[in-house]
Amino acid sequence: MDIGIYTFADVAPGGSHPQRLKELVAEMELADQVGLDVFGLGEHHRPDYAVSAPAVALAAGAARTRSIRLTSAVTVLSSDDPVRVFQQYATLDGLSGGRAEIMAGRGSFIESFPLFGYDLADYDALFAEKLDLLLKLRDGETVSWQGELRPPLDRVTLYPRPEQQKLPVWIAVGGTPQSVVRAASLGLPMALAIIGGDPKRFAPYFDLYRQSWSRAGRNPEEARLSLNMHGFVADTTEAAKDIFHEPHNAVMNRIGAERGWPPSGRREFEAACGPNGHLLVGDPDLVADRIIELHRIFKFDRILVQMAIGAMPHGELMRAIELLGTKVAPRVKEATQ
Repeated sequence: MDIGIYTFADVAPGGSHPQRLKELVAEMELADQVGLDVFGLGEHHRPDYAVSAPAVALAAGAARTRSIRLTSAVTVLSSDDPVRVFQQYATLDGLSGGRAEIMAGRGSFIESFPLFGYDLADYDALFAEKLDLLLKLRDGETVSWQGELRPPLDRVTLYPRPEQQKLPVWIAVGGTPQSVVRAASLGLPMALAIIGGDPKRFAPYFDLYRQSWSRAGRNPEEARLSLNMHGFVADTTEAAKDIFHEPHNAVMNRIGAERGWPPSGRREFEAACGPNGHLLVGDPDLVADRIIELHRIFKFDRILVQMAIGAMPHGELMRAIELLGTKVAPRVKEATQ
């Protein structure tokens, strides 16, 4: 099983984007040193996040790491150009020695659509068409393609070519059955994000993926699934909760206010940290036990934990990365091999 982390490179109110980017590279370097398998980086175009160009930031990490896989989490493909996405991640793949991945999704915010001149009314059509083009660019060296929302391509070959024969492309979903079926039908690995509720209620999406994969005539052994969740590790469970609670709730309540969600406080946070909650928060043994239990339910191949949320102190985050890599991951891998 792969165990890793992902981040949106949150910037605290009044914080510095350049400083956060420097911290981000240090986090990638440490994650690699402690043996984590994957580092994911999200794309946002808002003042509270430092990264709008994940491939650039991941390339900085590639120069400071040796083994860890480097992926977007996610590339907002609907408002990007598949040609540039392929070129950027092929470049990252070469710089990293074949460690680049793309996690494509439609994004949880919509600011990129007006920024790049796209109509939100074309939300679904844009993603479907651009995903089709991205996969053709990945799978064939010389490509001709025609769609409805982008100019056609006539026998083009993109450079540089990646080191990997095929750049891994994951589909990120948030719980829409149609997205699950699309990922399986296309033969693409799927990452499911759980940011609320009892995780067990999402298990049917993994079942649907596997059923759709088999119906498409594919080998069940080749299906790959990832679970993406919020969480935090500290030396004690009490410390983990005290460190994570305030920055996590501040972010979720701020975003919730934008979307009409009711505010939450410490009581809701404590419930979310419980055995039926969506937060993986605690000491290394507790977090390892939660991941092992989730693996029993979902049988996933990868789990990514988002720990750098909001105004998270960098020192505390670095300790959390260290504990996840040196304490949690070895125990989980031993129990699930």
